[in-house]
Amino acid sequence: MKHLVLGGVRSGKSAFAQEQVALSGKAVCYVATSQVWDDDMAERVRLHKGNRPSEWQVIEEPLALAAVLDSLNDPEQAVIVECFTLWLTNLLCLEDEVRLAEEKAALLNAVENFQGDLVLVSSEVGLGIMPMNALARRFADEAGEMNQALAKLTNQVTLVAAGLPMPLKSQP
Repeated sequence: MKHLVLGGVRSGKSAFAQEQVALSGKAVCYVATSQVWDDDMAERVRLHKGNRPSEWQVIEEPLALAAVLDSLNDPEQAVIVECFTLWLTNLLCLEDEVRLAEEKAALLNAVENFQGDLVLVSSEVGLGIMPMNALARRFADEAGEMNQALAKLTNQVTLVAAGLPMPLKSQP
């Protein structure tokens, strides 16, 4: 099972994604991509840590996400990755176009070849107004393209809004 969970900020996507990965009955590894840059982000991370089971393995990796997925690629493993838009932010902040392209390609390959259960969390950023600055537009474009690519590689896609999951794609 490969499941992409999309939603906006505070949409309920994290809680829904955690419920989905727990349903696998397998050992769960939570892969966190965020970096703590300020007090607000530190509080968000603290809340996320408090909302997930303590028995889950946690790997914090802000950049080399494909390498982590490759290391966890096992049919008996369940993995939740949160979140792809933070991962993209981390890569865009490096201002290294070669690294960005390499990491994106490697990630899509890792997702396509993953043998266990995989729940991917990403923000849906394309429902708002067109951003006014170039970096924000680039981020929205990159996130939209990544979400489309991930949706093609997963057999389930769910959009969560106001805590309500809305299935967009469901294939056996």
